[in-house]
Amino acid sequence: MDTTRRDQIVVKKDGNELSQKWYAVYTRSRFEKQVLKGLQDQGIEAYLPLIKTVRQWSDRKKTVEVPLFSSYVFVHIDRRFYDLVLQTMGVVKYITFEGKAASIPADQIDNLRIIVNSDEKVETTWETRRKGDKVMVSAGSLKGLRGELISDGDRRKVLVRIDSIDQNLVVEVHSSLIESIKES
Repeated sequence: MDTTRRDQIVVKKDGNELSQKWYAVYTRSRFEKQVLKGLQDQGIEAYLPLIKTVRQWSDRKKTVEVPLFSSYVFVHIDRRFYDLVLQTMGVVKYITFEGKAASIPADQIDNLRIIVNSDEKVETTWETRRKGDKVMVSAGSLKGLRGELISDGDRRKVLVRIDSIDQNLVVEVHSSLIESIKES
């Protein structure tokens, strides 16, 4: 069974197409990094967004990398690898919607990568905010980030929604770096 890769579609010689999609898996508590390694060791593309934070111990402070979302790891698979992911040590289940694993649009994963790779302070929320202008950051370390504008006094915040896991990321951005975009 020879396969060739073309963008996000794997085409087998028999003509069947298997499309790869992003999914979120729920992990055992504090097992995110072990799950990531286990998935990668099996050749499965996985993503664990990590942020740096300062932790205080009684005798010292240390900067550590912690998961942006506790107990979540993202996998980029086609349906052939669905069960293999579930068999990985530490994986509890897929995040589902109406009984099926909920796929996550690739642009939401791209937004996650932009945010995590920036030097900006990030906070997560579970609030659902539907109102607001669609915006894109036009310059700086978050250039290209698309989201929803939220005004909070004199500060401007951009909300990036990861719908499948009911999580939002809120990043503070100077208003001069934000431009409005039209929805297509």
